[in-house]
Amino acid sequence: MFIIGIIFHYPQQILQIDSPSLLSFWGLSRHGVERVFFLIPVIYAGYIFSLRIGLATLVLSLAIIIPRIVILSEYKADAILESIVVFIVGLLVNLWTEAYQKRGTQSQQLISKLEESERRMSVSEQKYRYLFEHASDAIWVQDVNGFFVDGNRAWEKMTGFTREEVRGIHLARFLSEDSLALARDVRNKLINGEEFEQPYEQHFYIKGGAIRTVKMSTNAVVSGGRITGFEHVARDVTEEKVQEENVRAYLQQITRTQEEERKRIARDLHDDVSPDIIILIQKLDNLVSAQRMKLATLRDNLEDVREQAVNALESLRATAQGLRPRIIDDLGLVAALEWIAEGLERDQKIQANVETKNMEAPLSPEAQILLFRIAQEALNNTRKHAKASKVNIRLESKDDNVLMTVTDNGQGFEAPGKIEGMVSAGRLGLMGMHERARLLNGTLQINSAPGKGTEILVNIPRPIAK
Repeated sequence: MFIIGIIFHYPQQILQIDSPSLLSFWGLSRHGVERVFFLIPVIYAGYIFSLRIGLATLVLSLAIIIPRIVILSEYKADAILESIVVFIVGLLVNLWTEAYQKRGTQSQQLISKLEESERRMSVSEQKYRYLFEHASDAIWVQDVNGFFVDGNRAWEKMTGFTREEVRGIHLARFLSEDSLALARDVRNKLINGEEFEQPYEQHFYIKGGAIRTVKMSTNAVVSGGRITGFEHVARDVTEEKVQEENVRAYLQQITRTQEEERKRIARDLHDDVSPDIIILIQKLDNLVSAQRMKLATLRDNLEDVREQAVNALESLRATAQGLRPRIIDDLGLVAALEWIAEGLERDQKIQANVETKNMEAPLSPEAQILLFRIAQEALNNTRKHAKASKVNIRLESKDDNVLMTVTDNGQGFEAPGKIEGMVSAGRLGLMGMHERARLLNGTLQINSAPGKGTEILVNIPRPIAK
Protein backbone atom coordinates (compact mmCIF):
# COMPACT_ATOMS: atom_id res chain seq x y z
CA MET A 1 0.00 0.00 0.00
CA PHE A 2 2.86 2.36 0.80
CA ILE A 3 4.48 1.62 -2.54
CA ILE A 4 1.24 2.38 -4.44
CA GLY A 5 0.73 5.52 -2.39
CA ILE A 6 4.29 6.69 -3.02
CA ILE A 7 3.96 6.05 -6.78
CA PHE A 8 0.71 8.01 -7.03
CA HIS A 9 2.07 10.76 -4.76
CA TYR A 10 5.30 11.20 -6.70
CA PRO A 11 4.35 10.22 -10.33
CA GLN A 12 6.62 12.79 -12.00
CA GLN A 13 9.65 11.82 -9.93
CA ILE A 14 9.12 8.05 -10.15
CA LEU A 15 7.23 7.43 -13.42
CA GLN A 16 8.38 10.58 -15.28
CA ILE A 17 4.75 11.47 -16.11
CA ASP A 18 2.64 14.45 -15.36
CA SER A 19 -0.58 12.94 -14.00
CA PRO A 20 -3.30 15.00 -12.33
CA SER A 21 -4.82 13.86 -9.07
CA LEU A 22 -7.47 11.24 -9.63
CA LEU A 23 -9.99 13.00 -7.43
CA SER A 24 -9.09 16.61 -8.07
CA PHE A 25 -12.50 17.10 -9.58
CA TRP A 26 -14.03 16.37 -6.10
CA GLY A 27 -12.63 19.61 -4.88
CA LEU A 28 -9.50 18.21 -3.38
CA SER A 29 -6.25 19.87 -4.27
CA ARG A 30 -3.77 18.19 -6.51
CA HIS A 31 -2.41 15.05 -4.84
CA GLY A 32 -5.00 15.34 -2.03
CA VAL A 33 -6.39 11.92 -2.86
CA GLU A 34 -2.95 10.40 -2.46
CA ARG A 35 -2.69 11.91 1.00
CA VAL A 36 -6.10 10.48 1.91
CA PHE A 37 -4.97 7.13 0.47
CA PHE A 38 -2.29 6.92 3.16
CA LEU A 39 -5.08 6.56 5.77
CA ILE A 40 -5.74 3.05 4.50
CA PRO A 41 -2.43 1.48 5.69
CA VAL A 42 -2.57 3.60 8.85
CA ILE A 43 -6.05 2.31 9.75
CA TYR A 44 -5.14 -1.23 8.69
CA ALA A 45 -1.97 -1.29 10.79
CA GLY A 46 -3.80 0.06 13.86
CA TYR A 47 -6.69 -2.38 13.49
CA ILE A 48 -4.67 -5.50 12.70
CA PHE A 49 -1.65 -4.95 14.92
CA SER A 50 -1.86 -2.34 17.67
CA LEU A 51 -2.14 1.37 18.42
CA ARG A 52 1.64 1.66 18.54
CA ILE A 53 2.05 0.17 15.04
CA GLY A 54 -0.78 2.34 13.75
CA LEU A 55 0.82 5.51 15.10
CA ALA A 56 4.20 4.47 13.68
CA THR A 57 2.51 3.94 10.30
CA LEU A 58 0.88 7.36 10.61
CA VAL A 59 4.25 9.00 11.30
CA LEU A 60 5.75 7.15 8.35
CA SER A 61 2.90 8.36 6.13
CA LEU A 62 3.52 11.95 7.17
CA ALA A 63 7.21 11.48 6.49
CA ILE A 64 6.30 10.46 2.94
CA ILE A 65 3.79 13.29 2.45
CA ILE A 66 5.79 16.20 3.89
CA PRO A 67 8.58 16.36 1.22
CA ARG A 68 6.01 17.09 -1.51
CA ILE A 69 4.41 19.76 0.66
CA VAL A 70 7.70 21.44 1.42
CA ILE A 71 9.49 21.03 -1.90
CA LEU A 72 7.06 20.33 -4.74
CA SER A 73 3.58 21.52 -3.79
CA GLU A 74 2.26 24.67 -5.49
CA TYR A 75 -0.60 24.88 -2.99
CA LYS A 76 1.18 24.57 0.32
CA ALA A 77 -1.69 25.84 2.48
CA ASP A 78 -4.14 23.30 1.04
CA ALA A 79 -1.54 20.54 1.25
CA ILE A 80 -0.76 21.35 4.89
CA LEU A 81 -4.46 21.41 5.74
CA GLU A 82 -5.03 18.07 4.01
CA SER A 83 -2.02 16.58 5.80
CA ILE A 84 -3.30 17.81 9.16
CA VAL A 85 -6.71 16.27 8.41
CA VAL A 86 -5.03 12.99 7.46
CA PHE A 87 -3.04 13.07 10.71
CA ILE A 88 -6.06 13.87 12.87
CA VAL A 89 -8.30 11.32 11.16
CA GLY A 90 -5.58 8.64 11.34
CA LEU A 91 -4.96 9.40 15.00
CA LEU A 92 -8.66 9.38 15.92
CA VAL A 93 -9.35 6.21 13.94
CA ASN A 94 -6.41 4.45 15.65
CA LEU A 95 -7.52 5.63 19.08
CA TRP A 96 -11.09 4.54 18.37
CA THR A 97 -9.87 1.19 17.04
CA GLU A 98 -7.74 0.64 20.17
CA ALA A 99 -10.66 1.50 22.44
CA TYR A 100 -12.99 -0.71 20.42
CA GLN A 101 -10.59 -3.64 20.54
CA LYS A 102 -10.07 -3.16 24.30
CA ARG A 103 -13.79 -3.21 24.84
CA GLY A 104 -14.03 -6.29 22.67
CA THR A 105 -11.19 -7.96 24.58
CA GLN A 106 -12.72 -7.03 27.91
CA SER A 107 -16.10 -8.28 26.77
CA GLN A 108 -14.55 -11.51 25.58
CA GLN A 109 -12.66 -11.89 28.85
CA LEU A 110 -15.84 -11.20 30.78
CA ILE A 111 -17.71 -13.76 28.70
CA SER A 112 -14.90 -16.27 29.24
CA LYS A 113 -14.95 -15.60 32.98
CA LEU A 114 -18.71 -16.00 33.08
CA GLU A 115 -18.48 -19.23 31.11
CA GLU A 116 -15.70 -20.50 33.41
CA SER A 117 -17.70 -19.45 36.46
CA GLU A 118 -20.78 -21.22 35.11
CA ARG A 119 -18.69 -24.30 34.36
CA ARG A 120 -17.21 -24.29 37.87
CA MET A 121 -20.62 -23.72 39.38
CA SER A 122 -21.94 -26.62 37.37
CA VAL A 123 -19.07 -28.84 38.50
CA SER A 124 -19.53 -27.70 42.11
CA GLU A 125 -23.25 -28.34 41.88
CA GLN A 126 -22.61 -31.81 40.49
CA LYS A 127 -20.11 -32.55 43.27
CA TYR A 128 -22.50 -31.22 45.91
CA ARG A 129 -25.34 -33.23 44.46
CA TYR A 130 -23.20 -36.37 44.44
CA LEU A 131 -22.14 -35.83 48.07
CA PHE A 132 -25.73 -34.95 48.97
CA GLU A 133 -27.13 -38.11 47.43
CA HIS A 134 -24.42 -40.51 48.64
CA ALA A 135 -23.92 -39.14 52.16
CA SER A 136 -24.27 -41.77 54.89
CA ASP A 137 -26.12 -39.27 57.10
CA ALA A 138 -29.68 -38.22 56.34
CA ILE A 139 -29.87 -34.74 54.79
CA TRP A 140 -33.02 -32.80 54.02
CA VAL A 141 -33.92 -29.21 53.16
CA GLN A 142 -37.01 -27.24 54.13
CA ASP A 143 -38.04 -23.74 53.11
CA VAL A 144 -38.24 -20.89 55.58
CA ASN A 145 -41.88 -21.72 56.30
CA GLY A 146 -41.16 -25.33 57.22
CA PHE A 147 -42.28 -27.10 54.03
CA PHE A 148 -40.17 -30.01 52.76
CA VAL A 149 -38.07 -29.22 49.67
CA ASP A 150 -35.62 -32.09 49.14
CA GLY A 151 -33.90 -35.03 50.85
CA ASN A 152 -31.21 -37.58 50.05
CA ARG A 153 -31.28 -41.37 49.89
CA ALA A 154 -30.20 -41.77 53.51
CA TRP A 155 -33.18 -39.63 54.50
CA GLU A 156 -35.51 -41.86 52.49
CA LYS A 157 -34.00 -44.96 54.12
CA MET A 158 -34.30 -43.51 57.62
CA THR A 159 -37.85 -42.22 57.33
CA GLY A 160 -39.35 -44.78 54.95
CA PHE A 161 -40.79 -41.97 52.78
CA THR A 162 -39.84 -41.04 49.23
CA ARG A 163 -39.09 -37.44 48.38
CA GLU A 164 -42.15 -37.26 46.14
CA GLU A 165 -44.42 -38.35 49.01
CA VAL A 166 -43.31 -35.56 51.33
CA ARG A 167 -42.37 -32.73 48.94
CA GLY A 168 -44.45 -29.65 49.75
CA ILE A 169 -45.70 -31.08 53.09
CA HIS A 170 -45.15 -29.14 56.31
CA LEU A 171 -42.69 -31.03 58.52
CA ALA A 172 -44.64 -30.18 61.68
CA ARG A 173 -46.86 -33.20 61.03
CA PHE A 174 -43.91 -35.49 61.81
CA LEU A 175 -43.06 -33.85 65.16
CA SER A 176 -44.56 -34.10 68.61
CA GLU A 177 -45.36 -30.91 70.52
CA ASP A 178 -42.04 -30.96 72.37
CA SER A 179 -40.08 -31.71 69.19
CA LEU A 180 -41.94 -28.96 67.31
CA ALA A 181 -41.12 -26.48 70.09
CA LEU A 182 -37.44 -27.43 69.83
CA ALA A 183 -37.52 -27.06 66.03
CA ARG A 184 -39.04 -23.57 66.33
CA ASP A 185 -36.46 -22.58 68.91
CA VAL A 186 -33.62 -23.68 66.59
CA ARG A 187 -35.23 -21.81 63.67
CA ASN A 188 -35.53 -18.58 65.66
CA LYS A 189 -31.93 -18.76 66.85
CA LEU A 190 -30.66 -19.26 63.30
CA ILE A 191 -32.74 -16.34 62.01
CA ASN A 192 -31.53 -14.10 64.83
CA GLY A 193 -27.90 -15.21 64.44
CA GLU A 194 -27.76 -16.69 67.94
CA GLU A 195 -25.37 -19.51 68.76
CA PHE A 196 -26.59 -22.82 70.17
CA GLU A 197 -25.12 -26.26 70.82
CA GLN A 198 -24.91 -28.58 67.84
CA PRO A 199 -25.48 -31.39 67.23
CA TYR A 200 -28.66 -31.62 69.25
CA GLU A 201 -31.07 -34.47 69.88
CA GLN A 202 -34.45 -34.55 68.16
CA HIS A 203 -37.33 -37.03 67.84
CA PHE A 204 -39.74 -37.43 64.94
CA TYR A 205 -42.24 -39.86 63.47
CA ILE A 206 -41.31 -42.00 60.48
CA LYS A 207 -43.53 -43.93 58.09
CA GLY A 208 -45.68 -46.33 60.06
CA GLY A 209 -45.80 -44.13 63.16
CA ALA A 210 -42.60 -45.26 64.89
CA ILE A 211 -40.49 -42.64 66.66
CA ARG A 212 -36.81 -42.26 65.78
CA THR A 213 -34.16 -40.46 67.81
CA VAL A 214 -31.53 -38.55 65.83
CA LYS A 215 -28.47 -36.44 66.47
CA MET A 216 -28.74 -33.56 64.04
CA SER A 217 -27.24 -30.24 62.99
CA THR A 218 -29.16 -27.43 61.29
CA ASN A 219 -27.82 -24.59 59.13
CA ALA A 220 -29.52 -21.71 57.40
CA VAL A 221 -29.65 -21.64 53.59
CA VAL A 222 -28.84 -18.07 52.47
CA SER A 223 -29.60 -16.70 49.00
CA GLY A 224 -29.39 -13.09 47.97
CA GLY A 225 -28.44 -12.02 51.47
CA ARG A 226 -31.53 -13.49 53.11
CA ILE A 227 -32.45 -16.85 54.67
CA THR A 228 -34.52 -18.92 52.27
CA GLY A 229 -34.56 -22.23 54.10
CA PHE A 230 -32.80 -24.65 56.44
CA GLU A 231 -30.62 -27.69 55.80
CA HIS A 232 -30.61 -30.54 58.34
CA VAL A 233 -27.99 -33.29 58.70
CA ALA A 234 -29.00 -36.14 61.01
CA ARG A 235 -27.79 -39.54 62.16
CA ASP A 236 -30.19 -42.13 63.55
CA VAL A 237 -29.16 -42.99 67.12
CA THR A 238 -32.33 -44.82 68.14
CA GLU A 239 -30.61 -48.18 68.48
CA GLU A 240 -27.67 -46.60 70.30
CA LYS A 241 -30.03 -44.97 72.80
CA VAL A 242 -31.81 -48.28 73.38
CA GLN A 243 -28.48 -50.04 73.85
CA GLU A 244 -27.34 -47.36 76.28
CA GLU A 245 -30.50 -47.85 78.32
CA ASN A 246 -30.11 -51.63 78.21
CA VAL A 247 -26.45 -51.50 79.20
CA ARG A 248 -27.33 -49.12 82.03
CA ALA A 249 -30.03 -51.50 83.22
CA TYR A 250 -27.64 -54.43 82.83
CA LEU A 251 -24.95 -52.70 84.87
CA GLN A 252 -27.49 -51.88 87.56
CA GLN A 253 -28.53 -55.52 87.65
CA ILE A 254 -24.89 -56.62 87.79
CA THR A 255 -24.33 -54.28 90.74
CA ARG A 256 -27.38 -55.70 92.52
CA THR A 257 -26.23 -59.26 91.73
CA GLN A 258 -22.76 -58.54 93.06
CA GLU A 259 -24.23 -57.21 96.29
CA GLU A 260 -26.51 -60.23 96.59
CA GLU A 261 -23.53 -62.52 95.96
CA ARG A 262 -21.56 -60.74 98.67
CA LYS A 263 -24.49 -61.18 101.06
CA ARG A 264 -24.72 -64.87 100.17
CA ILE A 265 -20.98 -65.40 100.75
CA ALA A 266 -21.16 -63.55 104.07
CA ARG A 267 -24.19 -65.61 105.08
CA ASP A 268 -22.53 -68.89 104.07
CA LEU A 269 -19.40 -68.01 105.98
CA HIS A 270 -21.43 -66.98 109.00
CA ASP A 271 -23.87 -69.91 108.95
CA ASP A 272 -21.70 -72.76 107.66
CA VAL A 273 -18.06 -72.03 108.40
CA SER A 274 -18.16 -69.90 111.54
CA PRO A 275 -20.12 -72.37 113.76
CA ASP A 276 -17.70 -75.21 112.97
CA ILE A 277 -14.69 -73.04 113.73
CA ILE A 278 -16.27 -71.79 116.99
CA ILE A 279 -16.98 -75.35 118.12
CA LEU A 280 -13.45 -76.32 117.12
CA ILE A 281 -12.03 -73.51 119.25
CA GLN A 282 -14.22 -74.51 122.22
CA LYS A 283 -13.08 -78.12 122.04
CA LEU A 284 -9.45 -77.06 121.85
CA ASP A 285 -10.02 -74.82 124.88
CA ASN A 286 -11.49 -77.76 126.80
CA LEU A 287 -8.46 -79.90 125.96
CA VAL A 288 -6.07 -77.18 127.05
CA SER A 289 -7.93 -76.53 130.34
CA ALA A 290 -8.27 -80.22 131.29
CA GLN A 291 -6.01 -81.16 134.24
CA ARG A 292 -5.82 -84.88 133.79
CA MET A 293 -7.29 -86.93 131.04
CA LYS A 294 -7.08 -90.54 130.17
CA LEU A 295 -5.41 -91.42 126.92
CA ALA A 296 -8.57 -92.96 125.46
CA THR A 297 -10.60 -89.87 126.37
CA LEU A 298 -7.93 -87.63 124.83
CA ARG A 299 -7.97 -89.68 121.65
CA ASP A 300 -11.77 -89.38 121.41
CA ASN A 301 -11.61 -85.64 121.96
CA LEU A 302 -8.94 -85.26 119.31
CA GLU A 303 -11.04 -87.27 116.89
CA ASP A 304 -13.93 -84.85 117.54
CA VAL A 305 -11.64 -81.88 116.95
CA ARG A 306 -10.38 -83.38 113.70
CA GLU A 307 -13.94 -84.07 112.51
CA GLN A 308 -14.92 -80.50 113.34
CA ALA A 309 -11.91 -79.17 111.42
CA VAL A 310 -12.83 -81.30 108.41
CA ASN A 311 -16.39 -79.95 108.51
CA ALA A 312 -15.12 -76.36 108.61
CA LEU A 313 -12.77 -77.06 105.71
CA GLU A 314 -15.56 -78.61 103.62
CA SER A 315 -17.82 -75.64 104.26
CA LEU A 316 -15.03 -73.26 103.29
CA ARG A 317 -14.29 -75.25 100.12
CA ALA A 318 -17.96 -75.25 99.15
CA THR A 319 -18.11 -71.47 99.53
CA ALA A 320 -14.91 -71.02 97.49
CA GLN A 321 -16.18 -73.46 94.87
CA GLY A 322 -19.25 -71.30 94.41
CA LEU A 323 -17.06 -68.30 93.67
CA ARG A 324 -14.64 -69.97 91.25
CA PRO A 325 -14.41 -73.72 90.78
CA ARG A 326 -10.90 -74.91 91.53
CA ILE A 327 -11.32 -77.64 88.98
CA ILE A 328 -11.12 -75.22 86.07
CA ASP A 329 -7.67 -74.07 87.23
CA ASP A 330 -6.45 -77.57 88.04
CA LEU A 331 -7.93 -79.67 85.22
CA GLY A 332 -9.19 -77.22 82.60
CA LEU A 333 -12.44 -76.28 80.87
CA VAL A 334 -13.55 -79.76 79.75
CA ALA A 335 -13.27 -81.18 83.27
CA ALA A 336 -15.16 -78.16 84.66
CA LEU A 337 -17.97 -78.65 82.14
CA GLU A 338 -18.21 -82.34 83.07
CA TRP A 339 -18.32 -81.34 86.75
CA ILE A 340 -21.31 -78.98 86.35
CA ALA A 341 -23.03 -81.52 84.07
CA GLU A 342 -22.66 -84.19 86.79
CA GLY A 343 -24.05 -81.76 89.36
CA LEU A 344 -27.09 -81.04 87.16
CA GLU A 345 -27.67 -84.76 86.62
CA ARG A 346 -27.24 -85.53 90.33
CA ASP A 347 -29.37 -82.69 91.72
CA GLN A 348 -32.04 -82.22 89.03
CA LYS A 349 -32.20 -85.73 87.50
CA ILE A 350 -31.56 -84.17 84.06
CA GLN A 351 -29.44 -86.29 81.74
CA ALA A 352 -26.39 -84.18 80.85
CA ASN A 353 -23.65 -85.05 78.38
CA VAL A 354 -20.40 -83.32 77.41
CA GLU A 355 -18.80 -83.90 73.98
CA THR A 356 -15.47 -82.55 72.78
CA LYS A 357 -13.64 -82.59 69.46
CA ASN A 358 -10.11 -81.39 68.62
CA MET A 359 -9.69 -79.77 72.05
CA GLU A 360 -6.22 -81.10 72.79
CA ALA A 361 -4.58 -77.66 72.69
CA PRO A 362 -5.34 -75.63 75.83
CA LEU A 363 -7.26 -72.38 75.74
CA SER A 364 -6.25 -69.17 77.48
CA PRO A 365 -7.41 -68.87 81.13
CA GLU A 366 -9.71 -65.96 80.21
CA ALA A 367 -11.40 -67.96 77.45
CA GLN A 368 -11.83 -70.98 79.72
CA ILE A 369 -13.50 -69.09 82.55
CA LEU A 370 -15.78 -67.06 80.23
CA LEU A 371 -16.90 -70.14 78.28
CA PHE A 372 -17.45 -71.93 81.57
CA ARG A 373 -19.63 -69.07 82.86
CA ILE A 374 -21.66 -69.09 79.64
CA ALA A 375 -22.26 -72.84 79.96
CA GLN A 376 -23.02 -72.46 83.68
CA GLU A 377 -25.63 -69.77 82.98
CA ALA A 378 -27.15 -71.87 80.17
CA LEU A 379 -27.50 -74.87 82.52
CA ASN A 380 -28.98 -72.63 85.23
CA ASN A 381 -31.61 -71.46 82.73
CA THR A 382 -32.28 -75.09 81.81
CA ARG A 383 -32.66 -76.03 85.46
CA LYS A 384 -34.98 -73.08 86.28
CA HIS A 385 -37.09 -72.64 83.16
CA ALA A 386 -36.68 -75.28 80.46
CA LYS A 387 -38.37 -78.31 82.06
CA ALA A 388 -35.93 -80.40 80.02
CA SER A 389 -34.92 -84.04 80.49
CA LYS A 390 -31.74 -83.93 78.38
CA VAL A 391 -28.92 -81.42 77.95
CA ASN A 392 -25.92 -81.69 75.66
CA ILE A 393 -22.75 -79.58 75.77
CA ARG A 394 -20.50 -79.78 72.73
CA LEU A 395 -17.07 -78.12 72.61
CA GLU A 396 -15.21 -78.18 69.30
CA SER A 397 -12.15 -76.55 67.80
CA LYS A 398 -12.68 -75.89 64.10
CA ASP A 399 -10.19 -74.07 61.88
CA ASP A 400 -9.21 -70.98 63.88
CA ASN A 401 -12.40 -70.89 65.95
CA VAL A 402 -13.79 -72.56 69.05
CA LEU A 403 -17.48 -73.46 69.03
CA MET A 404 -19.48 -74.33 72.11
CA THR A 405 -23.08 -75.47 71.76
CA VAL A 406 -25.52 -76.05 74.64
CA THR A 407 -28.79 -77.69 73.62
CA ASP A 408 -31.76 -78.99 75.59
CA ASN A 409 -35.09 -80.64 74.78
CA GLY A 410 -37.11 -78.32 77.00
CA GLN A 411 -40.14 -76.17 76.38
CA GLY A 412 -38.17 -73.41 74.61
CA PHE A 413 -39.15 -69.75 74.42
CA GLU A 414 -39.51 -66.87 71.99
CA ALA A 415 -35.90 -65.75 71.56
CA PRO A 416 -35.31 -61.98 71.23
CA GLY A 417 -34.18 -60.99 67.76
CA LYS A 418 -31.66 -58.47 69.05
CA ILE A 419 -29.63 -57.95 72.18
CA GLU A 420 -31.75 -54.87 72.97
CA GLY A 421 -34.72 -57.15 73.47
CA MET A 422 -32.98 -59.24 76.12
CA VAL A 423 -33.00 -56.58 78.81
CA SER A 424 -36.48 -55.36 77.97
CA ALA A 425 -37.70 -58.98 78.15
CA GLY A 426 -36.06 -59.40 81.55
CA ARG A 427 -33.54 -61.96 80.27
CA LEU A 428 -30.45 -60.54 81.94
CA GLY A 429 -28.78 -63.95 82.03
CA LEU A 430 -28.86 -64.09 78.23
CA MET A 431 -27.50 -60.56 78.12
CA GLY A 432 -24.63 -61.61 80.38
CA MET A 433 -23.84 -64.57 78.14
CA HIS A 434 -23.80 -62.30 75.11
CA GLU A 435 -21.47 -59.81 76.83
CA ARG A 436 -19.05 -62.58 77.83
CA ALA A 437 -18.92 -63.85 74.25
CA ARG A 438 -18.25 -60.31 73.05
CA LEU A 439 -15.37 -59.98 75.52
CA LEU A 440 -13.75 -62.84 73.59
CA ASN A 441 -14.43 -61.08 70.24
CA GLY A 442 -16.98 -63.76 69.52
CA THR A 443 -20.69 -64.10 68.89
CA LEU A 444 -23.56 -65.76 70.72
CA GLN A 445 -26.60 -67.03 68.86
CA ILE A 446 -29.80 -68.21 70.52
CA ASN A 447 -32.08 -70.55 68.58
CA SER A 448 -35.32 -71.34 70.34
CA ALA A 449 -39.06 -71.48 69.86
CA PRO A 450 -41.93 -72.52 72.12
CA GLY A 451 -42.08 -76.32 72.30
CA LYS A 452 -38.86 -76.85 70.31
CA GLY A 453 -36.11 -76.68 72.91
CA THR A 454 -33.20 -74.25 73.00
CA GLU A 455 -29.81 -74.09 71.33
CA ILE A 456 -27.12 -71.65 72.42
CA LEU A 457 -24.20 -71.39 70.01
CA VAL A 458 -20.99 -69.57 70.98
CA ASN A 459 -18.36 -68.94 68.32
CA ILE A 460 -15.06 -67.29 69.32
CA PRO A 461 -11.64 -66.90 67.65
CA ARG A 462 -9.33 -69.50 69.11
CA PRO A 463 -7.36 -67.78 71.87
CA ILE A 464 -3.79 -68.91 72.38
CA ALA A 465 -2.95 -70.17 75.86
CA LYS A 466 -0.09 -68.28 77.51
